[in-house]
Amino acid sequence: MRGTMKKELASQSAQDLTEPGGEKDGRPSSVDVHVGARIRLRRTLLAMSQERLGDALGLTFQQVQKYERAVNRVGASRLFHLSRVLDVPISFFFDDMPETVAGPNSAAVRRSVGFSDAQDPFGDDTMSRRETLELVRAYYRVADPALRKKVFELIRSMGPAEG
Repeated sequence: MRGTMKKELASQSAQDLTEPGGEKDGRPSSVDVHVGARIRLRRTLLAMSQERLGDALGLTFQQVQKYERAVNRVGASRLFHLSRVLDVPISFFFDDMPETVAGPNSAAVRRSVGFSDAQDPFGDDTMSRRETLELVRAYYRVADPALRKKVFELIRSMGPAEG
């Protein structure tokens, strides 16, 4: 009886982790896609090439490309190494994961293990667009803090009024 119960629980756990469009039909899971996008986002924010990241990890740039495109899954030890090289906590790779990807209980899980509950206020991929990343990099290249603040205020004044 106990063995049967263990098998049922293991089977249920595997079903919970398998999603439509996941590994069974050859497509990457949406979690893997999200993690890959977060790797690319951080690498791009650091103005780091895939080749340079690969060198730091002891990989080829093609392997980095496969991680970013979710062709290959990122294992736990590799994720740990990525967090060190990219100078982010491991939770960064799971931050801002849409509830449709993470599942209906994801907010409760994130709170219980300390993940950020912050969601993308834009509701799309605005923060990972090349234009956004280039703007952020250019902004931080302005050496004078007072001038950087004026640039910030100028851009802010050009958008819709905050209410």
